[in-house]
Amino acid sequence: RGGRAGAGMGLPPAVRDRVAAVHRGSALQERLRLYDGWAARYEQDVAALEYRAPHLAAASLSFAFPAPRAGARLLDVACGTGLVARELHQRGFRCLHGVDGSAGMLEQARSTGLYQDLRLCVLGTEPLPAPAEHYDAVTLVGALGEGQVPSTVLPELLRVTKPGGFLCLTTRSNPSNLRYKVELEAALGQLERSGAWQKLLAQEVDYWERATTEEESTQGTGYISGVVYIYQKCPVPHLEEG
Repeated sequence: RGGRAGAGMGLPPAVRDRVAAVHRGSALQERLRLYDGWAARYEQDVAALEYRAPHLAAASLSFAFPAPRAGARLLDVACGTGLVARELHQRGFRCLHGVDGSAGMLEQARSTGLYQDLRLCVLGTEPLPAPAEHYDAVTLVGALGEGQVPSTVLPELLRVTKPGGFLCLTTRSNPSNLRYKVELEAALGQLERSGAWQKLLAQEVDYWERATTEEESTQGTGYISGVVYIYQKCPVPHLEEG
């Protein structure tokens, strides 16, 4: 297995430390402060991680999404510095709105010029700053994980999605996130059984990003795995009159 030479060992220690810090179950305010401080270096760090979620999520959503895309309104939740927006923009989506809990991250996202609207919003503690049934698609990439956005936010994501609209979500399958993933999948399944949405895709991906420790690595590959989910919000059934 190559022992310690495997997972994360090729990563600069500072990158490993910053990634570990935000994934640790720290208090919310502390975590947002870490993200603010990370914002300027975030993109070079995730490039070192070979982080593929934004690309995979945008490709999956594009595959499911009916054309035309230019006029479709999309909400990028936990948008960070705009990695997902960049991928969506390349695929023809032009009407992009973003929310994030970190002011530092939003500043970076603003500098991309890809968003028509950006708002500060701490998901899980406050509602999304959007009316009901407002978006053709909603993405939440990278933030559904242990110590980050709770799985209890799913109904709020559904609220702002139009009937027939799409939701693209991702989570990691590494050991320290497995408990969260089980909780998330239970919540996803419950909403599907209640008729709120329909699952179109649950794609397991082996080389999601480089692992930061040997323990997190999938079978000594030096990488962790992850999942892309695509759901479609069910149209509201029309009740017969009388």
